[in-house]
Amino acid sequence: MEASARILALVKLANVGLILIWGFAVTFVFVRALPLAEFQSFLLLVAFGNFTISAEFGLTSIIYARLRRHWLGGSEGDIGAFRLEEMGVLFLFLGLIVAGGTIILLVALAAGWIGTAMPLLFILFFLSACLNLPGLLAKRALAAVDGNFLWEALDCGRRVVTIALLLSILVGLDPRLSLALQLLVSLLVIGWAIAHVHHRLGMRPRHWIAFRVGGGHVRSHYLRDIGASAAFTVSDIIAYNAPYFTIALATGDARPMLLFDFFFKMSRSLSMLVRALVEAALPRITRAYHAGDVVRLRQLLGRALGAAMVFALALSALLLGAGDRLFAILFDGRASIDRADLILIVVALLALALLCVSVYVQAALGRFSHLLARSLPFLAGSLLSVPLARLLWPDRFDLAFLGLYALTLLLAAALHAVSLRRLVRR
Repeated sequence: MEASARILALVKLANVGLILIWGFAVTFVFVRALPLAEFQSFLLLVAFGNFTISAEFGLTSIIYARLRRHWLGGSEGDIGAFRLEEMGVLFLFLGLIVAGGTIILLVALAAGWIGTAMPLLFILFFLSACLNLPGLLAKRALAAVDGNFLWEALDCGRRVVTIALLLSILVGLDPRLSLALQLLVSLLVIGWAIAHVHHRLGMRPRHWIAFRVGGGHVRSHYLRDIGASAAFTVSDIIAYNAPYFTIALATGDARPMLLFDFFFKMSRSLSMLVRALVEAALPRITRAYHAGDVVRLRQLLGRALGAAMVFALALSALLLGAGDRLFAILFDGRASIDRADLILIVVALLALALLCVSVYVQAALGRFSHLLARSLPFLAGSLLSVPLARLLWPDRFDLAFLGLYALTLLLAAALHAVSLRRLVRR
């Protein structure tokens, strides 16, 4: 199963489906379980969680490349070869990110920056979401040692249980107990996956706490890639999540926030589907690239782009046909969405499909500096779309914002199209 790109793609798509169900279930459940004002604060918490989860700055991508080369025996005799102590250092780093994010959240709750009467609920949700950081390390490490299928199977089981616990809130389970149990399930699954990596690599307990040796190796062999990777990751995080905060600053009306949250969920759905397909094809794409086989590379990229567009068109058709009903169901009828809003979301999604293929492929090729340059116009457009819409079209602020954001994505997609064209002509 591990050797079959088709089977692996199907398993990854199944897991993506469960992740998407969980994401929509979070909104479906909490928009009903919380008052509207609490739910607006909850959306800010979700956005902050997204920032925190993305703050690993591409380290797990770097360790995947290094560990994969080590596993395949391609780094023998290399002075910069992968060291087992690196795993402990990176695990520590991710733990510190979670701890730092939790401290910031506690300060924000204490200071009233995130207004809520249920701080424990917010903290538990944040912690359960942040477990995706060590989960990402487990996923990438298992993938590097030919454990893709194992991780996807474990994660599918985890998602099924957490979705069931989440939906149980609607039939009377205390939300705090639900989140605490989800936290426990995630800890058990991720811990088991890390233990499996430990066993496959022949690690010893001392490797996880040799921070001086591992830290020295990370400092010597990661810093070259991590600068551009970190800058690109930060740019990407802000570009995709900033409107949550700029909308909150611009207006107290819930509708613009709900519109953006709806678009964000659609874009996340599409990007995850595209990522699953691209990840299944990456072994062949990277092999063709490093072998200089331009014809094969062009063929594989064409297939990836075609598949991404099929997903984007299918999602667009769904939105144009039933987007208004989906919006009403998702947000419990607390706002409505217009046809014009849906058309702008569709335009943005078509542009996003191309952008996602470019980012996932070029990140796998280590072209972080190139991606950083391409991300800056998107970042600028994302930050400016809300204040410009508020300034120029205050009466139709929500529609103007979506229009400017869609235009930003179109321009970013055009830059990435040129980038991919050059990639296959190098």
